[in-house]
Amino acid sequence: MTTKFKAALPLALVIGVLAFVWCEVALNFTFHWVTNGDLGGGLSLPASFHLIVPAALISWGFFFAAGADTSAFVKTVLASLIGTIAALAAMALSSTTADTPDFWGIALWVGIIAAVLVAVAALSDQVYVPGVFGAFAAVFFWWTATGLDRWQPDGGGVGSGLNSLGDPTTAGTGAFGGVLSTPYPYVAMSVGASLLIGCVLGLLSVKLTALITPSAGRAQPDVAAADAHVTTA
Repeated sequence: MTTKFKAALPLALVIGVLAFVWCEVALNFTFHWVTNGDLGGGLSLPASFHLIVPAALISWGFFFAAGADTSAFVKTVLASLIGTIAALAAMALSSTTADTPDFWGIALWVGIIAAVLVAVAALSDQVYVPGVFGAFAAVFFWWTATGLDRWQPDGGGVGSGLNSLGDPTTAGTGAFGGVLSTPYPYVAMSVGASLLIGCVLGLLSVKLTALITPSAGRAQPDVAAADAHVTTA
């Protein structure tokens, strides 16, 4: 094995284990532990608040892109919060401007908020624009996948139980026949919480790697060896 490959193994092992744990916890939380009724086949109807696997992976990746140290953690947490709040504003404002079937209200507010986010970045070096855009995109994507609630009337479903899901008029327009129809404030809360968990996973992956890496290889661990070109805390 090459030196780089050997150096990358501790980080790869830690990330693999943490990714497994996160995926297991998030999916069980959403479809088994915190739910609103039995869907059949061993799965349950997710509650309005749920954990979203890919959202955490997005902020986890931005943590490494930002430098994979304590400063990167702070930047990524701040970016996740700003992006989530910005997306919440876009969801709320777009439908007051133009609702179904006109998309221009959504487009207008996405454009305005994107411009504001870039301008805000000039105020502080701690505002990590790529992370902000990533967080904003994650919320916006989940809003689309769960039925565009508020812009689309009853897009998040009416009620949250199995009776509502079974009625075509109240099931909502989200993924899996309305199973993931979610009110838009919960879209922001669910994605925001998952993004913050991703930031913690990023920091944990670095700290745990440092613990299991032989002392001779700790100075410039794994991350650089894995060609991520970032430094660890």
